[in-house]
Amino acid sequence: MAQRDEPVDGHRTAIVAAWVVTFAIAAIAVVPLLRLATSFDSPGAMSLFEPYILGILRFTLMQATLSAVLSAALAIPVARALAKRQHFPGRELLLKLFAVPLGLPQLIAVLGIISVYGKEGLLNDLLAAAALPLLPAVFGLKGILLAHVFFNFPMAVRFLLARLETVPQENWRLAASLGFRPVDYFRHLEWPNMRLALPGVFSLIFMLCVTSFTIVLTLGGGPQATTLEVAIYQALRFDFDPALAARLAGLQIALCALLLLLLQRFSVSVATPPRLRISVMRPDGDDSHGRLFDALAILLGGLFVAMPIGAVLSDGLGADFGRLLGDQTLWRAAGWSTVIALTAALLATTAAATLAQAIARSDARRASVFRLAGNLVLLIPPLILAAGAFLIVHQNFDPQKSALFAVIIINAMMALPFALPVLEPAFRTSFETHERLAASLGMRGFSRFRLIEWPTLKPSFALAFLATVLISLGEFGVIAFFGSERLITLPLLLYQRIGSYRFNDAAGVALILLLLCLALSLLIERKMLFATRPPA
Repeated sequence: MAQRDEPVDGHRTAIVAAWVVTFAIAAIAVVPLLRLATSFDSPGAMSLFEPYILGILRFTLMQATLSAVLSAALAIPVARALAKRQHFPGRELLLKLFAVPLGLPQLIAVLGIISVYGKEGLLNDLLAAAALPLLPAVFGLKGILLAHVFFNFPMAVRFLLARLETVPQENWRLAASLGFRPVDYFRHLEWPNMRLALPGVFSLIFMLCVTSFTIVLTLGGGPQATTLEVAIYQALRFDFDPALAARLAGLQIALCALLLLLLQRFSVSVATPPRLRISVMRPDGDDSHGRLFDALAILLGGLFVAMPIGAVLSDGLGADFGRLLGDQTLWRAAGWSTVIALTAALLATTAAATLAQAIARSDARRASVFRLAGNLVLLIPPLILAAGAFLIVHQNFDPQKSALFAVIIINAMMALPFALPVLEPAFRTSFETHERLAASLGMRGFSRFRLIEWPTLKPSFALAFLATVLISLGEFGVIAFFGSERLITLPLLLYQRIGSYRFNDAAGVALILLLLCLALSLLIERKMLFATRPPA
């Protein structure tokens, strides 16, 4: 069998294709950056040390730090409670509920948070009925923190719970024989394991919040609550100040590079070693005070995640669909959302498959180059690519004709890092399993892929394609630059309805977006995951 650093003809084609994809990704990333760079030193451009820019940087770091601290801190008691109470009714359903925010479009969650915590929200209705002081408007820093914790707290719970479940049964038995008190269990068994995961959890949440755009734009409430990405958008979309946008983009890229280095350092601590999932008998589960505290933590954690989702569904069902469905803008937005999502997902999945196939057939050095290409957008946020593409489109092309292509390409770039980790291990396993068989049969190229590899790779392709479709469907940052009356998507329409305080219409649009996500998910799963007939 040929060595991986000496590809035979059948493998050389895959590696050449991966180099083509790599150079295309580099071009898509570099050209917008070069366009922004030409404005960096424009006469009269604002210095990076101006109070305005320093204030934006300060708020960006502050809200990300507070969001990460709150998410991790609130996750600790809930993860402990779920680890101790492994058999209460609804536990598996609750864990599935905690996975929902990971795939929920951010604007839908924002609408749910406004419906629950806003001035006219559910909680204020309950407080008014009890003659208690009302909650203030859910805008500014408190609204941003609330939304960020909604998205990241369930993720932190799942990471910490996975770490707690790695404590062997023998350790609990030994602790019980030593007469441990509840505080001793936490100090000597739970905290040492959670502490291994917390730096990675904190770093991941911090980076997600630093690059947050939709939540800050919607709930920020003004210039006092502006992050770097929102400021870039405002500098181009409202002020058309390319010099300021370029300086902010440079600062954002430098910050993302630093955060990626930190995340790389701590990411190993997040991962947990695979093991057989068995039920662990916890000797600290019989304490009555602990049982009450755990029940309260699980209840509050579940309500915190469930209430905004339930509010979106409830408000959506109460929308005036008779009038809403007669709005041609809604149908145009649904059509463009579907076209953009499917096209971007097809591009992202194809690019990821090309890179993954080459990674499986390459040596370590070449594989790292292909892997870096697939994850390049983690270093250069999609909003910055959109900013550079916005300048190129509006200064060199007809925006009415070119904006759609820019949105699709940037959405595909944004989804690529989610597809590559799904396909890479699948291609590596397929290569290691089928290489000798394919060589003995003399099968190469497309016939080998179609007859030997595709039947085993199909589930991974379905998962990668589905993930990229859902990411593109809920994406708002890119379309915020290029959107118009002609080119509009459901997230942009939802943002417009929220911005004009037409919450009844917004709830209906949110429910339609959720139903579209569900319909495409079921269709993709049925056509790809459950299709048993082999390819012709």
